[in-house]
Amino acid sequence: MASATRESRQEERTSAPATPPAGDAPRIWLLMGDKLGDNAQVEIVAEALGLPFERKTLSLQAPYVLGKPRFQPSLHHLDSARSDSLSPPWPDLVITAGRRPAMAALWVREQSGGRSKLALIGRPKRWLERFDLVISTVQQRLPERANVLRLGLPLMRPDAAAIEVGAARLAPELADLPRPLVALLIGGATEPFALTAAQAGKILEQARALAAKQGGSLYVSTSRRTPEAVSEALAANLPPDARLYRWRARDAANPYLGLLGLADQFVVTGDSSSMLVEVARLGRPLAIAELPLRRSPWTRLQQSLARQLHTASFGDPRGGRLRALGNALYRLGLVGYSRDLTAVHRLLIERGLAVRLGEAFPAAGQPVEDDLPKVVERLQTLLFPKARS
Repeated sequence: MASATRESRQEERTSAPATPPAGDAPRIWLLMGDKLGDNAQVEIVAEALGLPFERKTLSLQAPYVLGKPRFQPSLHHLDSARSDSLSPPWPDLVITAGRRPAMAALWVREQSGGRSKLALIGRPKRWLERFDLVISTVQQRLPERANVLRLGLPLMRPDAAAIEVGAARLAPELADLPRPLVALLIGGATEPFALTAAQAGKILEQARALAAKQGGSLYVSTSRRTPEAVSEALAANLPPDARLYRWRARDAANPYLGLLGLADQFVVTGDSSSMLVEVARLGRPLAIAELPLRRSPWTRLQQSLARQLHTASFGDPRGGRLRALGNALYRLGLVGYSRDLTAVHRLLIERGLAVRLGEAFPAAGQPVEDDLPKVVERLQTLLFPKARS
C-alpha cells in the first residue's frame, strides 16, 4: 500500500548524491533503515530543519531483516557491502528512527568520542539517557525526561505532489464507480494486534455496509504486512461491485496515493498509525477498524506490565515502588520502552479526526496540530546552544 509508493520515492532520494555541509554549517547525517514510515519521518524533520544533510542508507544482514539484534552500539547487524560508509569526519548531529539504525547511531557517537549528538524519532530499546533528543509521539510509553520531547500524532504526512500524480493515474479506474467511494485500507498483524481471516471478513462486511447504505462503492487495498490468508479471504468474500488491490512489491499500479486523493471516506485497520495519520492530516472522514490483542499470554502480560510502569513513571502517587522497579528494569535492559498504538486511536477520536468503525462520521474534519516547529526548535538548540541561550 503506502509502502510500495514510499519505496520508490525513497529510492529517488537516497540515490541522489549527498549534500555536503556548506561553510561552517553543521554536519548532519540521516541514518535510514528499512522501515519506510520511520524514514519518512526522518526526512520530514531534516527538511524542516533547513540545513544541509547527508543520507546514510543502512542495509541489514539477512538474519536481522525480521530478527531483532541485541540492542547495543554496534554495526554487526548491518550488511557493510550494501550500506553506506560510516566513517570520519563524524557528524555533529545524527537523526534516525528505529531499533536497528539507533544501534548504528550509538556506535557513531562512541566513535566520535561523544561529540556527535543523537536525535531519535520514537522510542529507544534502552539507554534513554544516551540520546540527546528523543522525539516521542503519543503511542510511545516513555518516562518524563529533559531529553524527551512529547508530541501528539506521529510526524508523517502525505506527499501532496505524489497524491496528485497517483490520483491522475487511478481516476480512469474509478470513473464508473458510484459515490461516495469508501477506501478500506488493510494492514497486518503488528505486535500486539492480531489480524485473522475471520476478523478481516467482519471488517470487510462493515465497510461494505457503510458504502451500500450511502449508495456508494468500496475499494479494498492490502499492504505488505497483510497475511496471505487475509488477502485470500478478502478476495473470496469481496462483494461483486467492489474492487480489491492485493499488494505487490514495487508495483506502479499500487492505488494507495490515488485513493488518498480520490476516495470520499476511509476505513483503516488500527495497526497502521502511518495510514491513519496520513488520512487524518488530509481531513477526510476516517473510521478506525480496531483489532484485538493477540491471545498470547506473554503479549497480554507485556501490555499490562507496560501500562503499569508507564503510569508509575508519570507520578502516580500509588506507583513509587513500581516506578523504582521500572527504572531499575529499564536500566538493566530487562524491559524495553513499549508502545500503545491504541493511544493514536484515542487521540484521533478525541480531536474529532476519526471515529470507530460503525459510528457516524463527524460533520467536518478538524485541523491537525502541527508539532514540527517544536522539533525544529529543539534541534536548533542542540546544534547552536549559544545562539539559543
